[in-house]
Amino acid sequence: MKITDIKVTVWEWKDIPPTRYTLNVKSSGSSTHMALVRIITDESIEGHAFLGNALSSLGNDASTIIERFKPMLVGQDPLDREKIFQRMTNWAMGPILRVIGAIDVALWDLAGKAAGVPIHKLMGSYRSSVPAYASSAVFEHTEEYAEEAVRYQEAGWRAYKIHPPAIAAWDIKICEAVRKAVGDDYRIMLDSTWSYDYPDALRVGRAAEALDFYWYEDPLAYDDINGYIKLKQDLRIPLMATEMPNTGPKAYAPWIMNNATDYLRGDVAIKGGLTSCLKTAHTAETFQMNYEVHHGGNSLNNVANLHLIMAVKNCEYFEVLLPDEAQKHGLVQDIEVDKNGMVHAHQEPGLGAQIDFELIEYNKVAEL
Repeated sequence: MKITDIKVTVWEWKDIPPTRYTLNVKSSGSSTHMALVRIITDESIEGHAFLGNALSSLGNDASTIIERFKPMLVGQDPLDREKIFQRMTNWAMGPILRVIGAIDVALWDLAGKAAGVPIHKLMGSYRSSVPAYASSAVFEHTEEYAEEAVRYQEAGWRAYKIHPPAIAAWDIKICEAVRKAVGDDYRIMLDSTWSYDYPDALRVGRAAEALDFYWYEDPLAYDDINGYIKLKQDLRIPLMATEMPNTGPKAYAPWIMNNATDYLRGDVAIKGGLTSCLKTAHTAETFQMNYEVHHGGNSLNNVANLHLIMAVKNCEYFEVLLPDEAQKHGLVQDIEVDKNGMVHAHQEPGLGAQIDFELIEYNKVAEL
């Protein structure tokens, strides 16, 4: 089997609500562009992936696939994923990794379809379902966090994660309000999204620790490895870092060797695809660490993430970033959480999700 063509369809995602997750990561609403990546073979098998998300512009990502990577891919055996991954990631870092990630996901989708099995079976399935947690947007009022946490607790979800306003004293009050609302036995986490200096990170961490939060995520700048080493020595609450920057598996080594985090973190968009994430999950396992998979930025990336989670032991949760209106788009049926707070593996070949080709065609703005 050989790759004969790469095509990219750009479409407009309309009516996205304004949403904020950090001081700097936010959507003003209105619309954005998304892209469908198609890898086509001489055996009429295609692999698919999405590029883009509600929070940032597609930019040059679609044209980069055609101009930079199509000449590299055409004529290659699409099942040679490792060889292709190594060629694509030579000197790769930053935003180019989300392009590489889309190509890699499409190659895994194609391989699953060729074999007639879902991606998690190709990787080696470990389970068929996993608990989900609700991951908040930033709210204007403390009580909104408490009310949302209770709503998801009552709906059967297993855990709730706070994205706070990143004002340390207020963030502590939010943590206290949520713990009081859900009771002592419900799992809650805090994701401060790289917002504090060390003194504030320590203050908030001690508060979250006293409130028995399950983990404390990204309190310091993503590259402040020395700060994380100190913070880990000063706190007992598990720390989670390494979601950023946009780099491949080798970037995790200093975090592991310097004992700077309790968890590793990543997803197919930020870290360069399923191949990259699977390598990292297995590396984490050798050090008795979890690799907690981050939200993928779009619906098909989240399906890819879910396949990864089904194939590894050392990931405890599937993240559902809220609200749905700013995160779910482009599939006929998106991932849903059942009454027991679980999400379930796709069992159709490849990614196994039904893309809404009619929606994409109706909103198409370019064909590359």
